[in-house]
Parts: sequence; structure tokens; C-alpha cells
Amino acid sequence: MKERQSVIKHIVMWKFQPGTEEAMHEFLAGLRALKGKIPQIREQEVGVSCVPGGYDAVLTSVFDSLEDLELYKKDPRHVEVSEKCKAIRTSRAAVDYEV
Repeated sequence: MKERQSVIKHIVMWKFQPGTEEAMHEFLAGLRALKGKIPQIREQEVGVSCVPGGYDAVLTSVFDSLEDLELYKKDPRHVEVSEKCKAIRTSRAAVDYEV
């Protein structure tokens, strides 16, 4: 029986400044567009909260290794999209874990 290979899950949540909904949706569209462009992204899901009061949006990504996650974080296409977020967010939380 073949042993299952571990993967890395990368989850990020953001809270955005009031009045930046359009910019938030542009940022999230930019994140979605990275799937298929950055080869290290194995899986990706981007969502907007459907209940008020918590974080506004979330990214869940899967990578084959921590090294692939680091390549993704440093990829200029990711850095460019990430900069758009920094201008409108009020807080960010992230966790990376092995599955």
C-alpha cells in the first residue's frame, strides 16, 4: 500500500476597512487568478464571509511542501496582488499546517 504524502494547508483571513468593498473584490479576484499561473498552488479556494462581525474574507490553499509555499509567497505575481490587500486591510491572521 502506498503511503499518503503530506501536504501543507495555508489559510489566511482578512478584515478590511469599511468602504473598500470594491477594492476587496478586486484583490480577491487577483488571488483567484493566481491559480493556474503559479505552479506551486495545488488547490485554492477564496471566499467572502456570509455573516457580519468576523473576518471578511478567507484564502485556503494547498501546497506540496513548505518550500513550495515559500516559492508562492515570493513569486512576483503573488507579491503584486498582496500589495493591493495591504492598502485596505485592518487585520490579517494566517496559519500553515501539515495534513
